[in-house]
Amino acid sequence: MDTTLPQSFYDRPVLHVARDLLGRRLVRLLNGQRVSGRIVETEAYRGEEDLACHARAGRTPRTAIMYGAPGHAYVYFTYGMHWMLNCVTGPEGFPAAVLIRAIVPQEGLDVIAAHRAGRPRREWCNGPAKLCQALNIDGRLNGAALWNVGSEIWLEAGQPVTEEQVRCTPRIGIHNTPEPWRSIPWRFVVAEQLNLKEKQNESSG
Repeated sequence: MDTTLPQSFYDRPVLHVARDLLGRRLVRLLNGQRVSGRIVETEAYRGEEDLACHARAGRTPRTAIMYGAPGHAYVYFTYGMHWMLNCVTGPEGFPAAVLIRAIVPQEGLDVIAAHRAGRPRREWCNGPAKLCQALNIDGRLNGAALWNVGSEIWLEAGQPVTEEQVRCTPRIGIHNTPEPWRSIPWRFVVAEQLNLKEKQNESSG
C-alpha cells in the first residue's frame, strides 16, 4: 500500500497542487475493496476573480467548502446528471480547488467495468464525470478528508511525473467564460495521455 498524501500537500497554491497531482493515485474503498487509478489530468480553479471558478459568486452553501481547510473533497452535481470530484487547496479562507479530470484505472477493474458497462476500457475514466461514475463518487463524499486512509476516499503518493511529461492547455468546457480566464493554461495533462486523446479524436473524426 502506498503512502497517503498528507493534508500539508494540499496546503499550497492551487496551480502547484494541480500539477503535482499528476501521477498520484486516487483510491476509493467500496465494500472493503480498493478501486483506484493514476491521475493523468487536472484543472485548477482559483479564487473569486477566476470567472470559471464556482467561487466567482462568492461564498454560498454550495461553495462554502472551497473556503475551508485544504485537503477536503469538493464534490458537486452538474448538468442535472453528473458528479465531479475536486480537491480543496489552501490557504483556508481563499477559495480554490483542483478538478480531477481523468485517471488510468489500476485496481478494482471488475468494479470499474461494472459501473461503466458497455464502454471500452479507454473510456472508463477519461473524463471527470466518467471517473466519478466508475468509482461511485457522489455528493455523500463532499467534505471527505482526502488524507485520511480510514475514509472512503483518499489520495496516495503514486508515481509523480517529470516536467518533461507535463503539458498545459486551457481548461475545458468553459466556452462562455470571458478572457483571460477562458484561455489561461490551467489544465495539466500527462503528455502520453494527451497524445492518446488526440489520436482517438483523429480516428473518430
